[in-house]
Amino acid sequence: MPRYEIPGWREQFGVVAGITGRGTSPGRGFDLGLWTDAPVGEVMTRWRAFRRAEPGFDAVLLGNQVHDVRVAHHARAEGWVQVEGVDGHATGTRGILLTVTVADCIPVYLLAPKAGAIALLHSGWRGTAGRILERGVGALVEHYGAAAAEIVMHCGVGICAACYEVGREVMEGCGLPADGPGPFHADLRGVLAEQARGLGLRAISTSQWCSAHDRTHFYSHRASRGADGRMVAYLGYPAA
Repeated sequence: MPRYEIPGWREQFGVVAGITGRGTSPGRGFDLGLWTDAPVGEVMTRWRAFRRAEPGFDAVLLGNQVHDVRVAHHARAEGWVQVEGVDGHATGTRGILLTVTVADCIPVYLLAPKAGAIALLHSGWRGTAGRILERGVGALVEHYGAAAAEIVMHCGVGICAACYEVGREVMEGCGLPADGPGPFHADLRGVLAEQARGLGLRAISTSQWCSAHDRTHFYSHRASRGADGRMVAYLGYPAA
């Protein structure tokens, strides 16, 4: 199974955290997109294999991402849990694996080790502009008693600025300069890191992988012109 873990998080914090990749299988590879044109039976076979790879979870949360800023809280869950219209999840319960599907948008992993709470966000340009990160950090602070300074953040695999050519509305929405006629290039991970520092986070890391120019490893909606599959970013504390 093609998986890329956040270096050191399993060993240091005891969490499972990473993202799946394209893999080397023929055809669509390890596509986990539930709303692509891939056959549903084949996709669910891959989802079951993904779940078996991490047996310490009683529940796996899935969502249909809509590029909004809502963050759902999950105190209890069991089995497969499908949540509609949610781009962020938070929990303080062991045994719940949070997931979001991505194929250029940035998966944002938030971990509050002292509080034992986590959040996982799907942040495209609309989510970044709408400050979904602030919602995720707020969830850990307000609902789980975390201090912002203790929260560890990782901006995961997503499209890099060189590959992400955008219009003026994206630049202005994300607070980036848009001088001249363009074309413009948006660094979403850079914007998210700057937002995190403004919220009081100190431990911030960023993946160097680009979903577009590293398409041999990952899926890219932009580079494939909408024809590609999806990776799944995941985060959870295994059941004790």
